[in-house]
Amino acid sequence: MAYNLKLKALGYMKIEDFNVYSDEDFRSLVVWLEDQVIRHYPIEERTPLRKVKSPDWENALLEYLNQLACPYSDREEVTDWLLGLAVKLEYNDNIELYKNVKAEEVKSSAPQVVSSNPLDNIDFESDEFKGCVKALANRLKIVQHPDHLVTLSACCKIIRTYFSKEALANKENVKKNCNASALLDMPLGFTTNDPVLDKAAKILRLCFINDLRKLQTQVNETIVQIQNITANPKTDTRLGKVGR
Repeated sequence: MAYNLKLKALGYMKIEDFNVYSDEDFRSLVVWLEDQVIRHYPIEERTPLRKVKSPDWENALLEYLNQLACPYSDREEVTDWLLGLAVKLEYNDNIELYKNVKAEEVKSSAPQVVSSNPLDNIDFESDEFKGCVKALANRLKIVQHPDHLVTLSACCKIIRTYFSKEALANKENVKKNCNASALLDMPLGFTTNDPVLDKAAKILRLCFINDLRKLQTQVNETIVQIQNITANPKTDTRLGKVGR
């Protein structure tokens, strides 16, 4: 997780090199937050937390988190939750100072990143974009979905499957395997007494078979890789046996 913004907002002295996995950094932050912002304990009751090198510190932390009703136990989540609580308390203590501040008035010290990806400038909800998706779907003879982004996803899948370099390089096989009329003439094995439903059932069965074939290919590739590892033991002829 990134804590820089919250640490900076609270004025913490260690920001860029803060390491949540360091016991020293984590414990020091917990003590600082309690002393400077949260102030849940009276000063005299903060001693167990301040003893950051004590073997009982983790127990003191658990008791502290329990009293704050923190719902987390993982260190990263605890840190983020405590920082969020501290920011909230800091805002409540200085609400008159912050309530009139607008987001656009806050200057960020981070460098502005200019994207060179033209897709970042596209309005995916514009009428022009929706029209282009519709035209592409019509060109690929894909049935329109009410959500144009779903239609676009289907177009992408068709293009990857049938118009990739590999598919175009093996064009004849693709044509042979994608003869829809021939595939739909295959027997279904049962009937719904509705030609439309029968055709839909055939399509679903073909999709299922295609998924099974892909799974079988992946299983075969995995088996080959395992065999390459296990079926090539080193032989020490001096010992007259196989193995290490």
